[in-house]
Amino acid sequence: MNPQAKLLSAMSLLLGTTITISSNHWMMAWAGLEINTLSILPLISKSHHPRAIEAATKYFLVQATASALLLFSSMTNAWYTGQWDITQLTHPVSCLLLTTAISIKLGLVPFHFWFPEVLQGTPLTTGLLLATIMKFPPITLFLLTSPSLNPTLLTFMAIASAALGGWAGLNQTQTRKILAFSSISHLGWMTVVLLYNPKLTLITFYLYCLMTIPIFLTLNTTKTLKLATMSTAWTKIPSLTATLMLMLLSLAGLPPLTGFLPKWLIIQELTKQEMTPTATIITLLSLLGLFFYLRLAYCATITLPPNSINHMKQWQTSKSTNMIITIFITTSTMLLPLSPMILTIP
Repeated sequence: MNPQAKLLSAMSLLLGTTITISSNHWMMAWAGLEINTLSILPLISKSHHPRAIEAATKYFLVQATASALLLFSSMTNAWYTGQWDITQLTHPVSCLLLTTAISIKLGLVPFHFWFPEVLQGTPLTTGLLLATIMKFPPITLFLLTSPSLNPTLLTFMAIASAALGGWAGLNQTQTRKILAFSSISHLGWMTVVLLYNPKLTLITFYLYCLMTIPIFLTLNTTKTLKLATMSTAWTKIPSLTATLMLMLLSLAGLPPLTGFLPKWLIIQELTKQEMTPTATIITLLSLLGLFFYLRLAYCATITLPPNSINHMKQWQTSKSTNMIITIFITTSTMLLPLSPMILTIP
């Protein structure tokens, strides 16, 4: 891909995200989401492979539908209340339409079908953008409108997302699809606490990004796209593959790693809100996710291929990649002792 075109797409992506998260008018938020959608499409389809073109087409159609629903929701609210302010969403039909639109954009159950397919058709670096920065503007809109949303509907969708994210990931052999279902499961955890503690939803999203980025970068460095090749990845960069196990266990939420912090805080908040059954159900559903994270960790570090592989051990990659991955590995595994400081994030 032309470097100028790649730079233009990246700058447009940052611009669209900034416009959406800083706006208080529905039209500006909608414009930012549209800029985001149009700027990521060249990055999805840059390989010109049929799967990439299919992924770009699916992504465009789904996001265009969600944007149209969001615009219709804001116009309905403006028609009945005369308000275009994002925080003044009060009409019940508008709230329902907005919940649907944002759920489609995020990939929450039952609007999740597009996300694993699109992620499977994209390169790992673009998949990283889809799983992290592209979810930030919709989550911001969820946070701004959270007092008006239906708690029963959100709780149902959150539990369904945690269940399906764990259940559907069990039988996958493609690493990108496994990470897609992992993202759906984590979105369920973020959504379940959205109405009761929006700040905690944002902290969970930040920590999810910190844990997901090094996994995508590691898989991209070792060129691992499926479980069969993961078992031979240790021959390329042994030290990086060894730390991949820690990152996967952190994403699963095992103490004393970083990933335990958001789950711990969310369970604590749900118990405070007298939602102990919901906390119990979503905690038990996270065991499904733990199984496929352990499966990935097992394939990455414990299995040995039956035949010798003719690879030179690549103990060093480029210095810039090394530095970025090292920083993210540290944050994705060692932030639990800093939890009192993390809770002060505004």
